[in-house]
Amino acid sequence: MKRMIWLVLAPALTIATAIPAAELVANGGFDTDATGWWATQNLTLEARDGRLCATIPGGTTNPWDAIIGTNDLPLVKGESYEFSFATTGDPGGPVRALVQMPVDPWTSYVEATPRAAPEEKATSRKFKAPVDRPDAQIVFQVGGSRSDWTLCLDQVSLNSGTEVAVYKPDTGPRIRVNQLGYLPDGPKRATLVSEASGPLPFSLRDASGATLFEGTTTPRGLDPSAGLKVHTLDFTAADATGSSLIIAVDGETSYPFAIAPGLYAPLVVDALSYFYPVRSGIAIDAAIAGEGYGRPAGHLSVAPNKGDADVPCQPPAASAKVYGEPWSCDYRLDVTGGWYDAGDHGKYVVNGGISVAQLMAAFRRASRAGEPDVVGDGTLRLPEQGNGVPDILDEARWELEWMLKMVVPDGQPLAGMVHHKIHDNEWTGIPLLPSNDDKQRELHRPSTAATLNFAAVAAAGARHFAFYDKPFADRLLLAARKSYQAALDNPAIFAPAADGDSGGGPYDDTELSDEFYWAAAELTLATGDPAYRADLYASPHWAGDIFDPDGFGWQSVGAFARLTLALEPASGFSGPQAAALRQSVLDGADKFLALQAGEPFGQSYSPVSGKYEWGSSHLVVQNAIVLATAYDISGAEKYRQGALEAMDYLLGRNALNLSFITGYGTRYAHNQHSRWFARSVNAEMPEPPRGALAGGPNSSIQDPVAQGLFAERGCAPQLCYVDDIQAWSVNEITINWNAALGQFAAWLAVQ
Repeated sequence: MKRMIWLVLAPALTIATAIPAAELVANGGFDTDATGWWATQNLTLEARDGRLCATIPGGTTNPWDAIIGTNDLPLVKGESYEFSFATTGDPGGPVRALVQMPVDPWTSYVEATPRAAPEEKATSRKFKAPVDRPDAQIVFQVGGSRSDWTLCLDQVSLNSGTEVAVYKPDTGPRIRVNQLGYLPDGPKRATLVSEASGPLPFSLRDASGATLFEGTTTPRGLDPSAGLKVHTLDFTAADATGSSLIIAVDGETSYPFAIAPGLYAPLVVDALSYFYPVRSGIAIDAAIAGEGYGRPAGHLSVAPNKGDADVPCQPPAASAKVYGEPWSCDYRLDVTGGWYDAGDHGKYVVNGGISVAQLMAAFRRASRAGEPDVVGDGTLRLPEQGNGVPDILDEARWELEWMLKMVVPDGQPLAGMVHHKIHDNEWTGIPLLPSNDDKQRELHRPSTAATLNFAAVAAAGARHFAFYDKPFADRLLLAARKSYQAALDNPAIFAPAADGDSGGGPYDDTELSDEFYWAAAELTLATGDPAYRADLYASPHWAGDIFDPDGFGWQSVGAFARLTLALEPASGFSGPQAAALRQSVLDGADKFLALQAGEPFGQSYSPVSGKYEWGSSHLVVQNAIVLATAYDISGAEKYRQGALEAMDYLLGRNALNLSFITGYGTRYAHNQHSRWFARSVNAEMPEPPRGALAGGPNSSIQDPVAQGLFAERGCAPQLCYVDDIQAWSVNEITINWNAALGQFAAWLAVQ
């Protein structure tokens, strides 16, 4: 087994000039009493021998079920602080220490998670306040233990005017490679960080040190996406194979990698098996999902869950804040099932839809290419194995069944429209198993975007399930037709950017021409109905360039629809129409190849603005899927080579020298933002499963952790990332990102 080197969370620090320090905690030494400190009702505080002590009751579920805290600590935006404290425990237990907002959503500005033990342990964290806050609080969340234990705190301090810590990530050796490896007949390139202006010699070596190939680097100058001067190395001509190979150049040795066929076969299984552990409404079996990933069913109305079996609509007072008038409904729905979307427990139709669509696209491609076993029955880790249905369709069905439940019932206003989402009415904290979520769940107003999204994937599902379950396929097609008509009747019901609650993401979208195009395309393919075909031809997206270098996703589905149409030439399109569809994909792929050639790290993502967007890792994948589709259409090797090279970036050939896919490579992300894949804050919970794709660099750095590291000094696009569970704007995991990865991996596995 390859030894793993974990990504270290503690940053390297460069110290700037400090200003005079000021202690903000009035009584952090507890020399005489506990003045200024409070606790939840299940704790009794006692000042004992210069420490603050309490007996922590066992049998609680969440860290915040038992809290010790102090309030009214003034933070100044941009000011630097040091938060420090000492803990002892008898026999010991988990401690989650935060400086945070004192009100919902309880945003934390810094966090530490030591485990209290009999021997005193000092903990210190430095941070920069991202906001002005006159009333911040320090809290020690100490619940979640099975048995009683005693905690004592001492030397609690929040010091302003500390030395400013400039974040500098540990990036390992200056030579960056695909840490998984390279296919023997694919491109083999690496990137060296170097100030050298001229070419440098390099060598490919095996584990014994023997040289297998030699070459010279190509200087590329400053790469603005990385903020680094770099060279590229090309060893495509090397005919060596093996594992534990390395590149040696300029006094540096790369992380090990392989050159071998079949490298991506395990990734198909892992990326697509991600969905079973994030299912809602079913107990997750560790014997299937893997050791540590078993858990009780979430949101089945078993206390403390309010559950998803009888969910009301958002109340009028909340909806009026964003719609300008009250909206609600007088019915309740059973919306159990589906997938939890991302790091929270929400379920969203638009994101679920693109995710299902990409799973079904992987199935369709494998079937069309004569390689159905890649995603067939028995390939994935899920309970439906052996039922005669391809596993990838079993997983897609889990979400489709839930989406059917989100449709507004007959006889109600907006019947046939689809509720945009369901989630908690308040944010919850980390860590939290789905079964322990005690918040009220609410249905949100139907939206045209969700309705069209559902119509598209239900129509696609009707095509794909027709052979395996005709009644289910018929049910999907009937629902797709009805919802499409409902969207035509209600073309401008938009999901707002803010929804009146704080328990879930908005998934707002006000440009819906691409959703109308996608739904018309899928209904045309499913039925051949002239009415749908007429809508398709009338769409502004029917012809012309639709492939944006920024990539596509849940908010921009036109490119995905075009790929689908181009791969279905025998669907009633004329010869010239089919040729134009296919040529548009090739033209888009040629554009991406030209941009990729200008990227020294080989990524297939070169945004027009020069800034990386939220979920940039999956945008790399989506653009690579365009290249892969161009290869499937044309057989031109240049597209295959480009798609293969794009994967290098995700697997470590990047400015951070980090694989964004958990479990793949020597150094990989493993602290992604999740409420229950949360080992970094609770050792009893698992880390994200193998094959989980981290969101990746995001120039907008919206979360407090990333803002504290990067807001003042900025960051080159590739460096706007930290592997921290609280850095949700750069390090979340979501179903749509893994669906894209799974679709691409299914293509990679057969190359």
